[in-house]
Amino acid sequence: MKNSLDNVEEILNCHISGFHQYVLQKPVHLAFVSQNFCEITGYRQEELLSESIDLYKSLIHPADSRVYSDFLQKLARKEQTVTVQYRIICKDKKVKYVTDTATSKCREDGILVAYSVLTDITSVSKENRELQFLKETIPCGFVRYTCEKQPKVTYVNEQMLKILGFSKENEGEADDQEFYRDNIYLMIPMEERRRFSCFLQQVYKKGVPVAGEVTVLRRDGTKAHLYGWVTKCVNEQGEEEFQSVCMDVTEKYRTSKANKTEQYLNALTEVYDKIFEYNFSNKTVKYIHGKESGTFGRIQNIPMHMEEATKQWMENTVVKEDREKVRNFFFNIFKHNFGEDDKRPPQIHFQARSADERILDYMGIFLKVDRSVSLFCLRSISDRKETEALRDENAFLKNINKNMQELVMRFSDGIVAFELKNDQVKPLYASDNVCNFFGYTKEEWVLMMEESHSIKKFVSQSGVAYEDFEELLEAGEADFTYVDTKTGAFHRVKAICSQKCSDDFSTRYVMLYSLNDKIQLSETEAEGARIYIRTFGYFDVFVDEKPIAFRNKKSKELFALLVDRRGGFISSEEAISFLWEDETVNNVTLARYRKVALRLKNILEEYGIADVVESIDGKRRIVTEKVRCDLYDYLSQKEDYVQLFKGSYLTNYSWGEMTLGELLHE
Repeated sequence: MKNSLDNVEEILNCHISGFHQYVLQKPVHLAFVSQNFCEITGYRQEELLSESIDLYKSLIHPADSRVYSDFLQKLARKEQTVTVQYRIICKDKKVKYVTDTATSKCREDGILVAYSVLTDITSVSKENRELQFLKETIPCGFVRYTCEKQPKVTYVNEQMLKILGFSKENEGEADDQEFYRDNIYLMIPMEERRRFSCFLQQVYKKGVPVAGEVTVLRRDGTKAHLYGWVTKCVNEQGEEEFQSVCMDVTEKYRTSKANKTEQYLNALTEVYDKIFEYNFSNKTVKYIHGKESGTFGRIQNIPMHMEEATKQWMENTVVKEDREKVRNFFFNIFKHNFGEDDKRPPQIHFQARSADERILDYMGIFLKVDRSVSLFCLRSISDRKETEALRDENAFLKNINKNMQELVMRFSDGIVAFELKNDQVKPLYASDNVCNFFGYTKEEWVLMMEESHSIKKFVSQSGVAYEDFEELLEAGEADFTYVDTKTGAFHRVKAICSQKCSDDFSTRYVMLYSLNDKIQLSETEAEGARIYIRTFGYFDVFVDEKPIAFRNKKSKELFALLVDRRGGFISSEEAISFLWEDETVNNVTLARYRKVALRLKNILEEYGIADVVESIDGKRRIVTEKVRCDLYDYLSQKEDYVQLFKGSYLTNYSWGEMTLGELLHE
């Protein structure tokens, strides 16, 4: 059998890409070049071969000459195979990217030579350069991670590492990177993890990408705000994985937040005499606005120790009779960090000494800016009777139907600005809820902004008496009851107006504070007013404002499950799959479920509300008409309830995350 090749020269010349031979003994030079090699470079054999000089070296791109020299030196050290990439300048002056793979070997005569293959990779390199250009110019982070309960990060690109605060220069950061890789949730702040988990569950179950904003933790503990997408894919190994592409929008987020805060603060300065900024994270307070000089003027915008500065302010200005009340007010603020979003802003009325040593009546209110910063705003009240009237608000609120407490305590504010000249008014700006107060839609308000109107015409659609509106402009504050143009419900608000300028032309700001939402209930709402169910946050049930003390956890969870079904029937088998997720339906679990259902029936009978649960042939449902529930109110899409949902739902129960995902993406 013949094993040798008869056409070796043809193979080397035509079929092996760019074959050539180096002689590595000095002077290094080419001893053989194939026809294929000549076609790549554009030169003839005689133009490349010489025993005294390396003619091929003159083709190497100047920027890669060092790479080429190191390549030859490495081959000359010992017998080995080396691969390198560099650029050559062809005879037609075009630049080509090539890869040179050479194997050095010592011949029988003792001379070291290298047999090499040159491959043109210009098209591939061009594509890589374009990808590199995109990588360097588009600041997108890219992360791949598993679909496990605690997803492990399998790949992070350099841009994402940069966003997270890692750098190539600091090799000591490798351990910190591994800390992130073990569980992607470690990148997410604690308060955001549940929301992020819901995003992943929705992507996994529905198989469609989800886009939105998320907050991540940088290596130094600071937070970055990202906008991006999460999608589910199948990787090269056939395994399911999540992939995320995101952009760093931290600066845009901060700028937007700063602009909104500045606009809000500018409006507040038109209404309040003094404003203090309380930073509960840093435990500091700053005097940031005041219409009088003196002591406060000298310390403006200087951070001071929160409790100590507040104590000195009370002792130096608040009258002796009101100090204990003011002290208790701030004690409660400091203790609870003003963190309950569903409560009205804390307010207080007291007497204090002004800069000109007069004893004046003041109204103070805490307004929340974010999780750590709140503003304490002070406004002097010239007439003592007005102070007494304001104090009567609390008595009024206490006498309102107790079943309306959830709505009464919900705070919503609005801002409106308009120009006044004599008896003419020109609207400038209004938040949506304020448009409703004046009886206009947002579109109608925009049209009103184009010209001036008489004050009587301006307030004619609001249901507010012209005399009451005049009192607001003159006295600076007033209470109003009005009808919401969208829902037909009655509302009560307190309006506080900025001071009138000395001339007849001025811009006035009005801030509205909700005293209560609906004054009247519909018949359906009145029927269910005794029973209130809270699902946003931890699940609880209230009867006549008192929480039901469930003696059995599973009976409470069953009731929560019925509420989650929103009036639909649930069978025994379905309920068991939720109440005992890891157990199958059998005689044991069915008997256990019947006991739970019986205990639920007994506790509801004990509170006199057994009729809120209907049972037919072993299936159960909640009678939604007989209860009030924050979930049902929110899903009604009425404007009164749009602020109820704040990102958490049935925190007690893991199965609530399905509904939570729907709420987050409505």
